[in-house]
Amino acid sequence: MAPSSSLLRSFAQTQSRRQCRRFLSTTSTSTLSRRPAATLSQQCLRSKHQPPEQRRYKSQSVEEAKSRYRTGPFSWKAGLLFIVAGVGLVYYFEYEKQRMQRKRIAEATKGVGRPKVGGNFELVDQEGRPFSSADLRGKYSLVYFGFTHCPDICPEELDKMATMYDLVEAKHPGSVVPIFITCDPARDTPKVLKEYLAEFHPGFVGLTGTYEQIKEVCKLYRVYFSTPRNVKPGQDYLVDHSIYFYLMDPEGDFVEALGRQHSPEQAAKVIWEHTKDWKGQLKK
Repeated sequence: MAPSSSLLRSFAQTQSRRQCRRFLSTTSTSTLSRRPAATLSQQCLRSKHQPPEQRRYKSQSVEEAKSRYRTGPFSWKAGLLFIVAGVGLVYYFEYEKQRMQRKRIAEATKGVGRPKVGGNFELVDQEGRPFSSADLRGKYSLVYFGFTHCPDICPEELDKMATMYDLVEAKHPGSVVPIFITCDPARDTPKVLKEYLAEFHPGFVGLTGTYEQIKEVCKLYRVYFSTPRNVKPGQDYLVDHSIYFYLMDPEGDFVEALGRQHSPEQAAKVIWEHTKDWKGQLKK
């Protein structure tokens, strides 16, 4: 029995719909399968041109640049080091300036045509033992001229000398010998000197001698000497002398005169600085 025309039409339509569905599903599947490849390729291209690490690096570089701009070319550590170095240089140049000034003072007395201060002598100390200028070699000596019957000047200056000596000894022990030379040999015997100097300082060395010996040593040190000759026992007389402390170096050369304008602290500082500048070996 032959199929009817209506059945043929419905069968054709059904086949047509199936083909359309097959075509649509194939098209959608192929489209979906191609999209990830395109997306992946776009991401690769994007990653090649604009990597995330590069953007972060640029951000860090900008922050570092801003930080450097705020702090400038120097940090606080560099500034502190600069200040410390500057202070050290100022101190060094000031020290060298003072040292060269002391050196000029010490060498000025050794120049040609200048009167020499100091020299060789032979006297007796407060123990009655011979004492000469050779016994002062190897150390600085602080020499003062006076006499035991001096009413006011000598006691004041000897108190000052004791303070100076103690201050120098505290910083540089054994570098200076304090010397007291009498200008009145007739009355200042070794025994009198020993009792007199013990009232001021046990480290003082007192020197006396004959009239001619004392006159000669005063001449060597350019000290004014007015003691009369041939004084009778018990006779009163005046004694004038210069009021200076003579600082002599370990070779017996004159360094500097310290007068009443120097306080004990100032004089001790001058002495200590000269002893510190000495390049040779000091005798112990």
